[in-house]
Amino acid sequence: MNERAPGFGRMLQETAAARLAEVAIAACRRIPPRRLRTASRGRRPVAQARQTAMYLAHVAFGITLTRVGTCFGRDRTTVRHACALIEDSRDDPVREFSLGALEAALLALRSSQLRETMEDRR
Repeated sequence: MNERAPGFGRMLQETAAARLAEVAIAACRRIPPRRLRTASRGRRPVAQARQTAMYLAHVAFGITLTRVGTCFGRDRTTVRHACALIEDSRDDPVREFSLGALEAALLALRSSQLRETMEDRR
């Protein structure tokens, strides 16, 4: 009766990971997370924060461009463009350091969440 479609658990985990990236970037940039998911592009700081969150969701968590786009209400080509922009910006040592630190923090947080989930299932 409570059967789910195949892949539902993975989809839920990917959505949670995308939200984690979104909230982390919103907190760093002092932007309300809901503004990153608005239909309009928004001002430059909001657009850049969204691009960074989409990049981290794709690179740090390995979520497909299509799925990241779905999570952020954008097309996969928009996500691809965002990833290219952010990847190019990593030539700046300060930007590289900050993105690397965010990636590491997100991965650590995500792995601790997964461990807790596995322990709860036992």
